[in-house]
Amino acid sequence: MMIPTKKDFTKKLEELKADAKENGVLHLIVTSKDLHNMVGGNDAGNHRMASCCDAMYDAMKTGDDVLQAPPKGKGSTLKIKYSTQ
Repeated sequence: MMIPTKKDFTKKLEELKADAKENGVLHLIVTSKDLHNMVGGNDAGNHRMASCCDAMYDAMKTGDDVLQAPPKGKGSTLKIKYSTQ
């Protein structure tokens, strides 16, 4: 299995945002743990949580909010609300 990269996390996040917008959802709440698992970074040795969090932070735009962040900013509990407008 390929080790996920920041680009992989970014691509999946953009897909989730596009799907939400297409379905009329105004906001999408994403946790890093869920995104990490969707991309396949949950297997032993494929842990790439820092890259996942970087992708999530980089995807933020005006109107998006960090709902929860781990003490060091990166970790499985990062939760961001993205606007799909």
